Amino acid sequence: MPFDFLRRKKEPHAERGRAAARAGGVPFDGLTEEWRIVGRMLIEGRLSDALNKREAIGIRDVEWAPLDGSTDFAPAPGLKSVDPYDLIVVLAGEGSQPPLTEAERAAHKVHKISYDVALEVPPFRIIGTVYLHPGAEPQALLARASEMFVPVVGAAAYYGERQLSDPETEAILVNRFYLRGIEQVDKRTGEAPARLPGAPLGGVSWQDRSR
Repeated sequence: MPFDFLRRKKEPHAERGRAAARAGGVPFDGLTEEWRIVGRMLIEGRLSDALNKREAIGIRDVEWAPLDGSTDFAPAPGLKSVDPYDLIVVLAGEGSQPPLTEAERAAHKVHKISYDVALEVPPFRIIGTVYLHPGAEPQALLARASEMFVPVVGAAAYYGERQLSDPETEAILVNRFYLRGIEQVDKRTGEAPARLPGAPLGGVSWQDRSR
């Protein structure tokens, strides 16, 4: 093993694992400090819910490759489980989440405010949108909370100048334990929005909130 990927030895709930195995598991695409790991997690339900339980999860059909792209993906049959603490970022594609009804989609966003942000989770930079309750600022994501992974939608993941995510990525789940910085940005450029010339007309602007 090139790193201590299996340092925690908790096993997933046996019955849940067997049921998920019958269904073939849920696809996942995870990033660690040095490796990209793809395969199927033996879970039922939402990928984010399983990760936020902070318990080891059974996996199958696993392949991995170095982040630097120096070699292609290779089978990793020795990896039988993954601990969420080892994953810095998880790329969630269409097949990794059960379909939501329109009512469920609306419920996820009700009374929430969207912020376009850049998240620094070394060695990665994630640019996308987070939804927060009124009164919560993006910097609050740096605080410890019960939710270990925060979803970033309409997002792109970068490793240096390389973009690791693809257009089919529905959301990027970021492990808050690795989060080191947050900045509000213009998603088109990935940079902080430029302030317009002239004096404000009064009130609190989006740019004032971003300072």
